Amino acid sequence: MLDPAVRPAPAIRGFPKAAGIAWTLLIINTLGSTGAKTVIPLPRSVSQLITMGSLGAAFVIALALNPRLRIRPSAYLSLLTLLLVLSVVASLNLEGGFGALFRCFRFSLFLSTLWLLTRWWDGGLDLVRQHIRTYGAMLVTVVIGLALSPGNALPFEYGGRLTGTVWPLTPPQVGQYAAIVIGLTVLLWLGGKLDRRHALTVIIPSFGVLLLTHTRTAMLGLVVGTIVALMSQWMSSARARKVFTGLVFGGVFVVVALGGLLQTWFLRGQSEENFSSLTGRAKVWDALLDAPRTTLEYLFGVGLTDKSYDGLPIDSSWLAVYHEQGYVGIVIVGAFLLVLVVVAVLRPPSPARACAIFLITYCLSASYTEAGLGDASPYLLHLALAASLLVRVPAEEPEFLKEPA
Repeated sequence: MLDPAVRPAPAIRGFPKAAGIAWTLLIINTLGSTGAKTVIPLPRSVSQLITMGSLGAAFVIALALNPRLRIRPSAYLSLLTLLLVLSVVASLNLEGGFGALFRCFRFSLFLSTLWLLTRWWDGGLDLVRQHIRTYGAMLVTVVIGLALSPGNALPFEYGGRLTGTVWPLTPPQVGQYAAIVIGLTVLLWLGGKLDRRHALTVIIPSFGVLLLTHTRTAMLGLVVGTIVALMSQWMSSARARKVFTGLVFGGVFVVVALGGLLQTWFLRGQSEENFSSLTGRAKVWDALLDAPRTTLEYLFGVGLTDKSYDGLPIDSSWLAVYHEQGYVGIVIVGAFLLVLVVVAVLRPPSPARACAIFLITYCLSASYTEAGLGDASPYLLHLALAASLLVRVPAEEPEFLKEPA
């Protein structure tokens, strides 16, 4: 039985629309500015201006909404702030050029905006819906690009995988957004927060987009994250038990009946050697780990970079953090992930907890082959959303968080 003095608040003041706009702008900031050729030529300088402008606008909106700087304590954001301080210290040697300091500035603005928005973190689902709407809108632009220019949307240089051609998005980005939208929508439906018709309207086209991206990381993250979230609801939800059982039998049927197609989808036409080396990632990882470093670089890294080594993407959150923030950075990242996992396990079953568990599990599974846990990124936003869902609000809020009279 829940302690009557502490409850997951469905909505204490309601999540302000302007705060939702700020969240959307944070997502736009993390879209990046590289990808396939766009239908309407978009110079990279323009896309970078839009993404950075969205971050500045998000901060201004959050500050205008919270001018008295009322913030809610957050272990997750506190550890991220410590990671930011480490990043600044490591970047001061300018080994990565002045771009490292600019990335630190962006990271600080990103974190400051999240801190300002914690005032409305109350365990409610408003922010989940905003997350789905924003990433759903990005998927709509991908589908529009596919309809307008199939050749650009399924380019040869990406192996015929679906890309964004309205806004430049790579297949892994599109796959990630589709997986997050599908997983959260399924869990809202399971929790009775969304009817079946609306859920299917979102899930079916999003799954089609995910299949066209041929993104293995996103597919595995979706499957593992959904299964773990359903297991967390096993004792409290008969619907979750039915869906979990259906997924198990459906998975067995797919493997037996469509094993050849499944293997073809996963291989993406690659040779066994290329597949076993994770599309060449292992070669970059080996070179990164074999590179000589000073003691300070082992401990604190070389500062924030563009997540590449010798011109090739690192594509691993753990190795990117090792390269940029050293072993100390790895400890901090491990600490905030551990905090989120422990808190999620200790919370009573609820739709909000299930969504948080899905997001945490997805980010953990994707961290092996995708970078993003050490700098402003969609993954840190997914985890921030998870942190907001795990907040437990006292029945009587502290005075510093109450609305002014």
